Amino acid sequence: CPQYRPTTLDEFNTINASTATTLKAVISQGDCPHTLFYGPPGAGKKTLVLAMLRELYGPAAAKVHVEYKPWKITLPSGSTKEIEFATVSSAYHIEINPSDVGTNDRYVVQEIIKEMARSRPIGTSGEKTYKILILNEVDKLSKEAQAGLRRTMEKYANACRLVLCCNNVSKVIEPLRSRCLLVRVGAPQAAQCVDLLTR
Repeated sequence: CPQYRPTTLDEFNTINASTATTLKAVISQGDCPHTLFYGPPGAGKKTLVLAMLRELYGPAAAKVHVEYKPWKITLPSGSTKEIEFATVSSAYHIEINPSDVGTNDRYVVQEIIKEMARSRPIGTSGEKTYKILILNEVDKLSKEAQAGLRRTMEKYANACRLVLCCNNVSKVIEPLRSRCLLVRVGAPQAAQCVDLLTR
C-alpha cells in the first residue's frame, strides 16, 4: 500500500536498507551519476528512485503531475513526426516508459533530454543544476535505441542525469551499463517481510 512506502532513504531500515545507505553516501558527495536499478518486479526499484529524488531535491520533488502532450520528433530522414504520450514530472524530473512509444523510443528520449537541457532548474546558490530523466523498462528498448541513448546521455551529461530501471540487466547493452552506477535491488526475504509486518 502506498501509505507504507518509504518516502526518504532514511526510512529504509529493513528491506533494501544497505542499498539506501549506499545511495545516500553517493548523493552526499555532491553529485548523482547516471544510475541503473535492476531486479525482479516488486523488489522496490521505483520506491528507491523516488526516495533518491527526495534526497536530491527535497519535498518539492514529490509534487508531480501527469501530462499527456504531443512531442515533435525529428526522424533520420529530416522529417518531423508528432507523438502523444504521458509523462510524470516535477520541477526536477521527468519519468517515461519508452515502450509506450514503440519503435520511435530513441527519438522520443532524445527530444525529451534536449527539452530538459533547455529548462534546467536553478539551484539555491544560483547555478543551473541537472534534471533527472527516469526511464522504466529500459531492458525492453531495442539495441539500436540503447546505443542512441548512450550517445545522448554523454552529450547532455551536464544538464541531465539518467535513472534507468529494468528487470533483466543482461538485456541492457554493456556500453550503457558501464556508464551507470549499477544498483541491484533484490527481492525481499521472507524474514524481512515478517519483521516489517509485525512491528
